[in-house]
Amino acid sequence: MYNASEHFAEFNQANVSNAIKLASFSIENAEKLVSLNINAAKMALAQAIEGAQAAASAKDVQELLELRTKLAEVGVQSASGYSRSLYELSSEAQAGFSALAQETWKIYTAGVASFVEKASQSAPAGSDVAVNALKSTFAASTAAFDQFSRATKQVVDFADASVRAATESASNAAAVATGTAKAKRNAN
Repeated sequence: MYNASEHFAEFNQANVSNAIKLASFSIENAEKLVSLNINAAKMALAQAIEGAQAAASAKDVQELLELRTKLAEVGVQSASGYSRSLYELSSEAQAGFSALAQETWKIYTAGVASFVEKASQSAPAGSDVAVNALKSTFAASTAAFDQFSRATKQVVDFADASVRAATESASNAAAVATGTAKAKRNAN
């Protein structure tokens, strides 16, 4: 006779293991985010100090206008770099969480399939219809999850491509705007 309690103990152990992986991965990504923000704050402070010192040493209005343009350009570059780093960090975390979810689902489905198979072997005579219904339901839910997973991946890939294109477009627009401002200033 099949002992279901052993199977549930294995299943629970797998759940604990996955919870530990999830917690570790979450902490690792939180550390990366904190590090990114601390570095961004340090850079912003250094740029502010540099800008203040440059403004204090400006000799005329023209030099202040040039400094303003330069500082705006540096600010746009810094903001774009921070946004890009933040997006890459979140994309990396999303990919890691997705991989963990897929691994967990794979282990879960294998465990449930094994449980259903072993339970059906020790099922009483005449329960074939119920066992087949259970197997059919499990197969359908597995197929639905797989289809949902593929669709989600397509949406995430599309969103990723859209964000990358928008970031590139914004960076190019900022560079053109800065170049246009310099050209107008130099013409005067």
